Amino acid sequence: MTIVISLGGSIVAPQEGPSGLFLLQFRNVLLSWLEAENRKAIIVVGGGSAARQWQKAYKEFIEQAAERETSNDGNRGVEPARALYLDESLDRIGIAATRLNAQLVKEVFSDYCPDSVVTDPSADISMRGEILVAAGWKPGFSTDYDAVLLAERFHANQILNLSNISQIYSADPKKDPGAKPLAHITFDALLEMTGRVWNPGANLPFDPIAAAKAKELGLRVIFASGSNLENFDKILSEKSFIGTIID
Repeated sequence: MTIVISLGGSIVAPQEGPSGLFLLQFRNVLLSWLEAENRKAIIVVGGGSAARQWQKAYKEFIEQAAERETSNDGNRGVEPARALYLDESLDRIGIAATRLNAQLVKEVFSDYCPDSVVTDPSADISMRGEILVAAGWKPGFSTDYDAVLLAERFHANQILNLSNISQIYSADPKKDPGAKPLAHITFDALLEMTGRVWNPGANLPFDPIAAAKAKELGLRVIFASGSNLENFDKILSEKSFIGTIID
């Protein structure tokens, strides 16, 4: 049995920085589940806070350069064409953040993960140990999408998406006080909520492109908090848990 875990970068490295204690506790929970025979785990790590901070800085740079270009006659600043490639640049920055976070996770599980961090989920990948760690791939593709491709490659039927939010809500709770947590949602209903376009750095429960692919493959996604390790253990043990099932 193989499980794919899409581990949010905000869990590995929150705004205040990564926690060695949390990583130890996360490791202990996952290794306890792996004790049973023929179990393996693939962990795909996101960019989280680091990605968003670095992306924010680049967007500010583009905005400031554009203002200088229009206000200072004769000073070209940054060429306007640069802005056309903004999304791709933001993706590259985010991918770099995922790879730093993924390398940290790989080292935490180094005795169970002899393979290098996977950076191309479409490649001919081998998995020699009980754990495989993956990071971002290329512009236009989120780590959620990478997780879906790896689930297909290694015949996993479920993705566990761990983020800094415990459940998907019926609406944005910051904007709608009547928003309610959902125990279950279909992929179609999720896509109605999020739209079907991937935007680098977008704070969505699950990448819409990945959701559409997961639906096509017949995968089930469990969305839950990554910092609640007791709940994480319940999910792995197939006990009652707090989260949202997407299928």
